[in-house]
Amino acid sequence: MSNDYDYIQASLHTQAEDENPFLNSDPFAKSWDELKDLAGIDVNFKRRTSRSVSKYVSPSSSTNGYTPRYPAVEPTPGYLAAANSVPSGKDGAYSKQINPGTVYRNGYGLFDVITPPYNLYELASYYDNSFANHAAIDAKVENVVGLGYDFEITDRTMLRFEMNDDDGQVERARRRIERLKLEVRDWLESLNDDDSFEQTMVKFYTDVQATGNGFLEIGRTVSGEIGYIGHIPATTVRVRRLRDGFVQIIGQKLVYFRNFGAKNQNPITSDNRPNEIIHYKSYSPLNTFYGVPDILSAIQAVVGDSLASQYNIDYFQNKAVPRYIITVKGAKLSADAEDKMFRFMQTGLKGQNHRTLYIPLPGDTDNNKVEFSMQPIESGVQEGSFEKYRKQNRDEILIAHQVPISKLGGSDSAAIAAAMSQDRTFKEQVARPEQRNIEKVVNKIIREKTDILQLKFNELTLTDEIAQSQIIERYVKTQVITPNEAREILNMSQRPDGDDMFVMSPRQATDARANLAGNRERDAERTNNNSDSPSTISGRNPQGEGRSST
Repeated sequence: MSNDYDYIQASLHTQAEDENPFLNSDPFAKSWDELKDLAGIDVNFKRRTSRSVSKYVSPSSSTNGYTPRYPAVEPTPGYLAAANSVPSGKDGAYSKQINPGTVYRNGYGLFDVITPPYNLYELASYYDNSFANHAAIDAKVENVVGLGYDFEITDRTMLRFEMNDDDGQVERARRRIERLKLEVRDWLESLNDDDSFEQTMVKFYTDVQATGNGFLEIGRTVSGEIGYIGHIPATTVRVRRLRDGFVQIIGQKLVYFRNFGAKNQNPITSDNRPNEIIHYKSYSPLNTFYGVPDILSAIQAVVGDSLASQYNIDYFQNKAVPRYIITVKGAKLSADAEDKMFRFMQTGLKGQNHRTLYIPLPGDTDNNKVEFSMQPIESGVQEGSFEKYRKQNRDEILIAHQVPISKLGGSDSAAIAAAMSQDRTFKEQVARPEQRNIEKVVNKIIREKTDILQLKFNELTLTDEIAQSQIIERYVKTQVITPNEAREILNMSQRPDGDDMFVMSPRQATDARANLAGNRERDAERTNNNSDSPSTISGRNPQGEGRSST
């Protein structure tokens, strides 16, 4: 009996190339005879590979089983260090993990790239074909990178402010930082003429959720400064076995990319200044080169929901006409009549309304009566099938993504209190951790511009503006934060006198303590319930009638 892994492989059609249209469309699965004419391949690489292919053909593989004689570059320690291919720490410490080998088959072996564990094209197709998967991915994308971004002062810079006793210097520095925020935002938005930075991140993170992998492209000017940031479709990029870069094939063109910040030579193409890539992936313990999307754990639900939906479509394409049993008693139909009736039942009832069927029958005799009847098997009102099954599939997909149905606007969502609890869990366990991880990746780019600021994605807000203002007011009055820190939360500019803690007047302090303890409400209640003075007999006159005469 096959296990879940085998089932997933079968569901993704990875058993054989001739059974999988997605694999057949994979440009890396082609032979060297088809790939050698791609634009961009270095002449020396093409010459060496052609010579290796002609001399060394693997006898164990029937088709396209070429084994190159040697790689395009010698993976010396110096080359690997220049390529940023080995994870490193500080003071010369680095990872000593082993890079697994690759099967030299087709373009994957020829360009020394690793085959993805699952078909990226088909994983990406589930984003378009599965409504629940599409909605869950969009909800995660919008709440992680789609709420905008801002720049905040780094902790190291903030510490220098707090340790500086010169208020004038601190004030001048704050004004420069406010200008720097605008400059960095303008710089970041100018790095792509087609998309805003937020839109680039939306495309990038959509790929991460759909395929498990996201690729940010960074291009540099002649001087070495960053001049372009864009998104590369994850389905077209493959990771090099040596982790010294990436290879992309689209149409008849091949491109090589370095790791971000790497200085290694180009091992494949003739481009002396290849662009760089930041690869962000959803971790899987089964593969260290590629990520695996969350939807893979619910792939049975995706496939089952698709089959159930197709069943209903096929049913309604038949105009919801029930199946019939036709009986003829006391007569034998001619071959022509049988053929007419068979064709009518197979095709004539589908897709057309109010059809009429004429079948000539022999007449009754004295000893024989001819009877013809059509009895429907399903004569009741027909509803869409698998309603509960499809709802279960939807729930499984949302659970795999850890997205509550309240984020999708589902009509059967729980009460408001339960929905708020689900949103809070989604923010704490899904959105906020992902934002922190992506911020670390993006701030590698920001640090090349400045080390004073860091990018921060706006978080999902669980409180309305009135409640948020009350929280900030309480923090300022109780001297938890300064007015300038409060203004930073509100994305407002700093004030010269906003770095000192707010000190309340005696009357404000008394009112604050009373409000905090709830005494104001009791005071009002006491006043309203207070009886008139003992000297009063008839009480106060109604308003507008003057003072009481008693």
